[in-house]
Amino acid sequence: MCHKTGFDVSFFEQLRGIDEGITKAVQARGCQWCEARLDRADYPRKPRGGVAGGAGEAEAVRFSLCCSAEGCRRRVTPPSVRFLGRKVYLSVVMVVASIHAAAQAEARAEALRAATGVPARTLRRWVTWWRTVFAVGAFYRGARADLASPIDAADLPGSLLARFTLPTMTKRLRALLLWLSPMTTASCPDGACFVRAV
Repeated sequence: MCHKTGFDVSFFEQLRGIDEGITKAVQARGCQWCEARLDRADYPRKPRGGVAGGAGEAEAVRFSLCCSAEGCRRRVTPPSVRFLGRKVYLSVVMVVASIHAAAQAEARAEALRAATGVPARTLRRWVTWWRTVFAVGAFYRGARADLASPIDAADLPGSLLARFTLPTMTKRLRALLLWLSPMTTASCPDGACFVRAV
């Protein structure tokens, strides 16, 4: 299951299992506004997987919850390791393809598209997003304290992945996606506490 050849179905099943665990933890807490029961209110997604995440395109449901109390009915979307907020591509694709694009900055657009399955223009936008918007955002400023040493913002997301020193690339990517997951939702502001529980 190498990131260069793509991730198989079992990798995405593991990510779905993590998302299920986080969703159950958020659901068990109840509504944060009125403490009523939270019911499942999942919604469809049409994720793109590119070359690395083609098997993940079947992950077409974003787990979500809705308050059962009349008059409240607020939606809570738990953190996710499969989806990076509202981005169209799967989160693992956004990380792996961005790392590849940053390493191959001088490559021609056709070569980048062939290697990742993502248009070169999109890849350039992602690399810029990691190094500007993400690097100065509130989530990163707060969460980077969890890391043992400073991260080189000019090498994001590669420098961030390098901080996760697990034996395999898939374990490192899972750990990074779990670390990033609190930023995938705005409706669950205390999402990090549920991620730590998984």
